[in-house]
Amino acid sequence: MEPQGPQGTITVERALGLPALRRGLPEVVAGGDLLDRPVRWVHAGESPHIATLLKGGELLLTTGLGLGSRPAEQRGFVRGLAERGIAALVVELGARFTTLPAAVVDTARAYGLPLVQLHREVPFVAVTEEVHTELVNEHYALLRRVDEVHRRCTEVLLGGGGAPEVLRLFAEFTGNPVFLGTPEGRLLYAAGPAGPPGAADPLQVWDGLRGASLAGALTTDLPGGGGPGPGAVRTRLTVLPVNAPLAPVHRIAAERTAGLLAVVLLQARQEEELAARGRGDFLCDLAEGRVDPAEAPAQARVLGFRPGSGPLLPMVMRPATGEVPVDSWAALTCAVQEELTAVGVPVLLGVRLPEGRIPLLVGLREEAERSPVAGRVADALRAGAERVGVRRPVVVAGAATAWAAAGAGLRHAAEAATAAQGLPDRAWHDVRRLDVDVLLWRLRARGDLAAFVDRVLGPLLAHDEASRPALLPTLESYLAHAGRKAETARDLHLNRQTLYDRLGRIQRLLGTDLDDPQVVLSVGLALRARRHVG
Repeated sequence: MEPQGPQGTITVERALGLPALRRGLPEVVAGGDLLDRPVRWVHAGESPHIATLLKGGELLLTTGLGLGSRPAEQRGFVRGLAERGIAALVVELGARFTTLPAAVVDTARAYGLPLVQLHREVPFVAVTEEVHTELVNEHYALLRRVDEVHRRCTEVLLGGGGAPEVLRLFAEFTGNPVFLGTPEGRLLYAAGPAGPPGAADPLQVWDGLRGASLAGALTTDLPGGGGPGPGAVRTRLTVLPVNAPLAPVHRIAAERTAGLLAVVLLQARQEEELAARGRGDFLCDLAEGRVDPAEAPAQARVLGFRPGSGPLLPMVMRPATGEVPVDSWAALTCAVQEELTAVGVPVLLGVRLPEGRIPLLVGLREEAERSPVAGRVADALRAGAERVGVRRPVVVAGAATAWAAAGAGLRHAAEAATAAQGLPDRAWHDVRRLDVDVLLWRLRARGDLAAFVDRVLGPLLAHDEASRPALLPTLESYLAHAGRKAETARDLHLNRQTLYDRLGRIQRLLGTDLDDPQVVLSVGLALRARRHVG
């Protein structure tokens, strides 16, 4: 395989392997470990002061006429080229020297300049043409790679994706973590390439290196950022080369990607939704065990969450399926965050579009605060949802916990929020009262659950389909009041005799005795399971 340099260039070693230079029988006499230097251009000349004409990165071809005859002149000639930063010096033997002077070789070694002597004459114009052709081909290949990543990012956007999906694609392309943030250092979103287990999380990288002047880092301002003054920048794309060095292709791709992201963020407050999606990804990773609990507090601080030493309260809000169009999540996120500012406790709020939910971690001072704080947070969440037309979302509060169990608490609350969608509306649900519904929800995909409902309630459901009055509400009220007939009658606005008649019909239809505790347990479970099987 031919040696490869950064995309869009060729290396000194590759240039020496091209036919035109290979015919000159090249011999490397200094800087043999530096042949991976990129060649930007080829130049031929004999002037003693040719270094002043160069910009750096050139492969310089010469017969040595400008080297001078005295060692001091020769050392000065080579030193000037090295300080200019050329890629390599190639000297053709024969016209001026039969072998390179020691002063030339020693100076090249001292200054780390690749030095090559050609033992046969070659037409320099052929070398120039051949290397320049390679450079043009490499540049064309570079543009093709940039076009490919731009095409994939565009397809993602046209397919309904957004800035997170574009950033993840760009991170895979660069092989490094990428970040979208503000010039003041506020992180909006972080994405990293798929890496081996134990690889640094992008949030860890940002926390450790955002203030460092990392060599080779790439920063691109998004166009059209707006702001109070001309040229103001609102958003900035950064790539930190912690896994692999960045090449010219990455800079070009970054500029193209920044243009796409700018279009995505043109809509008002899209930055806030993007930041919330970044926090949602962190909370999802924590819930799924992809974040080490010992490192979670530091990563949460990067995202702006600084609770005290008290316990954490996992919570989840889940709107009804289809209630929030994709283009309305930004408005929902901003409305909810504005309502939460009045709650008076630290909150880390995220958005998870794939699952259609909003997970949160709330900082408590002590466990006794759990219920009142959960109530205030739930009121704020539902008020924010109401502002954008989202009605009666499900809000679930988990158990107060420490960082070590916060992930499990978020996972349990998320599952409970899904299971609670069929339950009567409440300001908020306590996860500890939803264990049976979560268990039934887990069984929903099995035919056994639907068969259980049909076996226990089938005759009653068939009756209510065909006859009136429906008896199912009577049974539900009776069980909700723990079999207390007087309270059930008041709840249903029935006289006692009518209630007794209905309960008798229910027992005959089901072939059961509602005074039997085991029957009551079975019927109660079937009624709860019916919400999950339709």
